[in-house]
Formats: sequence, structure tokens, C-alpha cells
Amino acid sequence: MARPNNRRKGGKKNDAPKQFEERLLEVRKVTRVTTGGRQMAFRATMLIGNKKGQVGIGIAKGNDVAIAVQKAVREAYKNIVTVPVATGATVPYVLEYKNKASRVRLIPAAEGTGLKAGSSLRTVLELAGYENVLSKIIGSTNKLNVALTTLEALGSYKHADHFSIHTGAAESTPEEKKESDTQDVPATETKKAPAKKPAAKKTTKADEEKKTVTKKPAAKKAPAKKPAAKKTTKADEEK
Repeated sequence: MARPNNRRKGGKKNDAPKQFEERLLEVRKVTRVTTGGRQMAFRATMLIGNKKGQVGIGIAKGNDVAIAVQKAVREAYKNIVTVPVATGATVPYVLEYKNKASRVRLIPAAEGTGLKAGSSLRTVLELAGYENVLSKIIGSTNKLNVALTTLEALGSYKHADHFSIHTGAAESTPEEKKESDTQDVPATETKKAPAKKPAAKKTTKADEEKKTVTKKPAAKKAPAKKPAAKKTTKADEEK
């Protein structure tokens, strides 16, 4: 019996839309010295991101550029990092991060400012979903080092759970916030305020001086003198 042919005609793959955008950051030629001589290879660096708070980087080598790129893409999908995107598509707060010889400073910006960044820093921020950020690269401007430093800086933001991921959801109006606050607060009984005690009179220096003058210690009376004993003479004794 003939086997059923499950292959699709034409051999075309499904053209499903990709969730992550892939960008080639850098391709370099590298050499490896062995006993047999020098072996030439290519190193590819790929960045992927969905522009909704997820971004990843992959680095791989291969004998051909196409092979190196495929390997780097697979590595990038393994190294996806979730980063916080605050309201306004900006970073939560000012942060400066150092990695090796590169130092990156990220500053939040108002809506409409755009991305003020260069080199691989701009590529990482775009793929992560940031639209309004001010930035500065200090030190080494190597593309690979700057990209790694930026990813580590974005992942080092504290309390990332408190910052809403940029999903395009509408913010709640102030009226809705007031209603939610009134519902959450339970009704409490009104307690009578305790009666106020009469305020103690403040004593001044003049009052203290008067007290000291009036309360002088009474002068001690001198003890009564005893009558002096009369001297007895011999005549008195004979009498």
C-alpha cells in the first residue's frame, strides 16, 4: 500500500505574523589559531523585541554568515527579558548603570520628546517599546558592550511590578478613582471628641520672683538666756 503523502504542495511555510521583530546588530569576522593554522569564522549579534516590554539578545558564531545569524536568533529567544515600560512609553525614573567599560544613563521624558539615543542603545529601546527617553553613553561605545549594558540597566529597575507594562489600556478617570475610594473605605461611627482640659497657666519670670519674695524663710528667734548661777561664798555657806 502506498503511504499517504502528508507533505504540503509547494513546500511553503505558514506566513504567520511574527510577534518579535528581529534586527541584526553586528557581524564580525573572527579567527581561531590552532596547530593546523588559523580558522576563520563569523560572529553575529541579533536583537529581538515585541515593542511591549520584552527584548532579548543573542550572540553566536558560524562558518557562514547565514549560519551565525540563525544561531544568534535562537540564542536571543532563549535570553528574552521583561522590562518595565511606564506610562508615556518612557523609563520609570533616572538610572545610571555601568558594565565593564561602558556606562549608560537613562532619563524619563515627556510625551512627544522621542528617543534621544544613538548606537545600539537606540535599537534596544525601540525593540523594548520605549518612545520617549533621554539617554547618554559614557565610556566605551562598542555596540555589543552598549547593548549588554542597556539590557542590564533596564532589567535592574527596582519594584518593576508596580510599573504598568505598556499595553495601550486607557487610564481610569479621576471620577472613577473617587468612586473606588468611597467603596473601599468602610463607614465608621462618629466618636465624640473628649472634653478639653483647661490649659495650664504659663508662669512668667515676674511671677516666680514674686513667689520668692513672699516666701522668705522666717527669722529664727534667739534662745532665751538662762539666768547666771550666783557664786556662793563662805559667808553664805556659814549662814
